[in-house]
Amino acid sequence: MPNEVLVVIGLGGMGVAVTRRVGTGKTVLLADYDETALNAATENLRDEGQQVTAQVVDVSSRESVYALARAAAALGPVRHVVHTAGLSPTQAPVDAILKVDLLGTALVLDAFAEVVAVGGAGVVISSMSGYFVPPPAREIEAQLANAPTEELLNLPFTAVDAFPSAGYAYSFAKRANQLRVRSASDAWGVRGARVNSISPGVISTKMGQQELASESGAGMRAMVAASGTGRLGSADDIAAAVDFLLSDNASFITGTDLLVDGGAVAAVSTGRVDLFAGRK
Repeated sequence: MPNEVLVVIGLGGMGVAVTRRVGTGKTVLLADYDETALNAATENLRDEGQQVTAQVVDVSSRESVYALARAAAALGPVRHVVHTAGLSPTQAPVDAILKVDLLGTALVLDAFAEVVAVGGAGVVISSMSGYFVPPPAREIEAQLANAPTEELLNLPFTAVDAFPSAGYAYSFAKRANQLRVRSASDAWGVRGARVNSISPGVISTKMGQQELASESGAGMRAMVAASGTGRLGSADDIAAAVDFLLSDNASFITGTDLLVDGGAVAAVSTGRVDLFAGRK
């Protein structure tokens, strides 16, 4: 019998940590847009004993994402799918964030709903920033959750000029990720599989450190200081949460978001820190 397949999309700190924690004994398919980084991670993980193959993917391209899903299914039963790929506000402008973080996640959910094995599970990495965006009207949330993926970026409220900043587009996209996962849980359930999202807080990855060094860094540090744990998260913290949601211990959990932020959102929502202090 072929080994069960683990697909990890996005090879930042979280993707590699997830592979190390979950990939042992599986056929691992790694995917990333950056071929150089992909090849380096593949070589390192093979040296550590992982059974790894790699494929370049552009998550904003339907053809590329569906080709990845077909490649995964050709390797064996697709047991686990973990989507970590994304762009942060310091890395990209509004249009790229919408294509990668919003459309890309929807494409991954659609494509792997067609190939995931019975008993399989998926996790999408969202962000705690999705909890800070002003809640869209119910009819907008319904469209974000259910609009056909090919129409997702053609809605009036997903137009590039609807967003005053890359940061707002990022938060909006991450809220939409949570809604798309909620909706996708039905299609995944038809195949006997589950799918959930995780919203990390401030995590000490390369991307996280870039955000801490940006103009929003002071607010992020204030949240961390006021949080119940009082520390930055690590990629291993997120990998542990992913491991749980993929496991049989989470067999009754699907279509929901797990906030893994050390208490940062609680600090803001209860008023222990004013995230918008000093802003007009």
